[in-house]
Amino acid sequence: MNVLNILLQAPAGGGASSYSGILMMVVIVAIFYFFMIRPQQKKQKEIQKAREAMKPGDRIVTAGGIYGRIKEIGDTYMLIEVSDGVRIRIDKASVFASPEDVQQR
Repeated sequence: MNVLNILLQAPAGGGASSYSGILMMVVIVAIFYFFMIRPQQKKQKEIQKAREAMKPGDRIVTAGGIYGRIKEIGDTYMLIEVSDGVRIRIDKASVFASPEDVQQR
């Protein structure tokens, strides 16, 4: 028998023990929130702050692994120079980190 089914089965006696299944589900949701959802939200906020703090001249790495230097920043895009005279326009959301951050990980 599945372990989850055993834990969630209410005893035949009824009474206050019938709430144990609901309590178990609340505990599981709380565990998921504190160990999975909340840390991911904090990480996304940090990445967003780092993207907003970037300025022309900063070195970056895109999600696709392209290293470059920021030349221009628009509302939704960045113009980066990947080599002398070679510039590409990328979406701001595709900026992963600065190369220094990548080496620290």
